[in-house]
Amino acid sequence: MITIIAATNRPNSNTLKVAKYYQEQLKIKGQKTTLLSLEHLPADVLNTDMYGKRSQEFQKIQDLLSSSEKFIFVMPEYNGSYPGVLKVMIDAANFPESFYDKKAALVGISSGKYGNIRGVDHFTGVCHYIHLNVLPLRIHIPNIKQELNENYNLYKDDTVKFTDEQIEKFIKF
Repeated sequence: MITIIAATNRPNSNTLKVAKYYQEQLKIKGQKTTLLSLEHLPADVLNTDMYGKRSQEFQKIQDLLSSSEKFIFVMPEYNGSYPGVLKVMIDAANFPESFYDKKAALVGISSGKYGNIRGVDHFTGVCHYIHLNVLPLRIHIPNIKQELNENYNLYKDDTVKFTDEQIEKFIKF
């Protein structure tokens, strides 16, 4: 199973809209997916789920991570990198069962012109450290507000072409 992670806790985010787009495209291609929005992390995750503790709320997330074979991380740019809430989720998850020797695709988005290039690179380093194998084709979507149509779907030809290429490669990965 593929788990798509909308890597921000911001409600109604463009990150979630892009994650839902990926979920729909994978569904069209016959792939089973689950969507995890980090806005649903337990509010007290730093106090309840770090360093060997486990809350009932996070246990559901842990079970999802453990049962997933592949992950797609959709990450907005926060201060030149990826959101801290994503690092908190990674740190709270059980190691090695959550990510070790599993596969991931990375998608960076930003309201600026670089599509979270630095954040995707930073997160790639974290993935390598936890032995999460990253698909070489990483996508960067700049100016995200101009990339989504009124139905919150990606619609620009180049973006659709490259995201579709990434999805096809990820299915085979």
